Amino acid sequence: MRTKTLAFIMAGGKGTRLEPLTADRSKPAVPFGGKYRIIDFVLSNLINSSIFSIYVLTQFKSQSLNEHLELTWNFGSMLPGHFIIPVPAQQRTGAHWYQGTADAIYQNLNLVNDHMPEQVAVFGGDHIFKMNVEDFISFHREVADVSIAAIPVPLAEATAFGVIQVDENWRITGFQEKPANPTPIPDRPDMALVSMGNYIFNKQILLDALHADAKDTLSSHDFGKNVLPTLLAQGKRLYAYDFNRNRIPGSTNQFNDCYWRDVGSLESYYEASMDLRAVSPQLDLYNQEWPIRSEPNTLPPAKFVHNAEGRVGQAIQSIVCEGTVISGSSVIDSVIGRSCRINSYAEVHSSVLLDDADIGRGARVRRCIIDKHVRIPPNDVIGYNRDEDAKRFHVTESGIVVIAKHQHVESLQR
Repeated sequence: MRTKTLAFIMAGGKGTRLEPLTADRSKPAVPFGGKYRIIDFVLSNLINSSIFSIYVLTQFKSQSLNEHLELTWNFGSMLPGHFIIPVPAQQRTGAHWYQGTADAIYQNLNLVNDHMPEQVAVFGGDHIFKMNVEDFISFHREVADVSIAAIPVPLAEATAFGVIQVDENWRITGFQEKPANPTPIPDRPDMALVSMGNYIFNKQILLDALHADAKDTLSSHDFGKNVLPTLLAQGKRLYAYDFNRNRIPGSTNQFNDCYWRDVGSLESYYEASMDLRAVSPQLDLYNQEWPIRSEPNTLPPAKFVHNAEGRVGQAIQSIVCEGTVISGSSVIDSVIGRSCRINSYAEVHSSVLLDDADIGRGARVRRCIIDKHVRIPPNDVIGYNRDEDAKRFHVTESGIVVIAKHQHVESLQR
């Protein structure tokens, strides 16, 4: 069946910098924002943009992701051309797994040929962002053979990313990989243009480029390092799409339209989570004209119980998800997942709790990321003494305590 736009989501990364959150799951499957997975954001963007033909390329620790896709993103069999299908590495082109982003698509070119699209969208599955992809595609159709979504960032921050060099019309003139001295945007000497890792290709351009790259024994088979620089050298029309021009239907805040976060480290994951509990968060989850979809459930509403001196169930400047009970305890500046239990006299401060976490009576936790199915013992104290915390848990450079999924937590001896 012919489709105008066929989308591939790259969801096979290990996400080693997010360990222990990625000890049992791939990075796109990591929960975020209480009730979502990271991959829900790119999938919601595509579906909200009327792109319904989507393959999700998986590889490492994909079971959790596959189950989530099956439970949440299943169109059924009644809508031809509407599908979200996980595609594992199948060694179709040799005895090897995906060797790079370009090789991942190359190994699945049969899917492109099956659908005969006008253009192919290749998106990362591990960023938190909102994008009206229809606007991106409209831009591409007007000017480009290949379009790359890009966002302006201060020069000092650009050194950590792939930088795109452009002329005054934003036609791409070069690439820099994590440069010490990024090239600024024309007429904006304090800003550089960073690739978001989201591409749109005209179909034949992509097919020809991937066949040529597969034959190159010196290539690392990566879009950013190999394929795109080669296409540029061949004189193809490569343009950068200015993410700042993106507009989301129903949005009342232009800044929210341009939200993009690479949550590739525990520090960035924590910071992005803390953004959500602000009075006016940079990422708007409440715009129902552009909903972020996730797993449906039959959980009851969150509940706050007890209202006595010294024992009040309350949450202040926090997100609390379905099925959670705040029982005579205090939650402050935190993101609380589904079916959690915060028991009497406990305190949760500036923390992220994933589903089914249980904070024991009188326990205190601060600046923690607590994965699913963790029980914190009564009267335990976590996040107030780095040296003691490091004896039991993973602690980041800035002092964030990360407790792994199913980790058995023994009380700290005092």
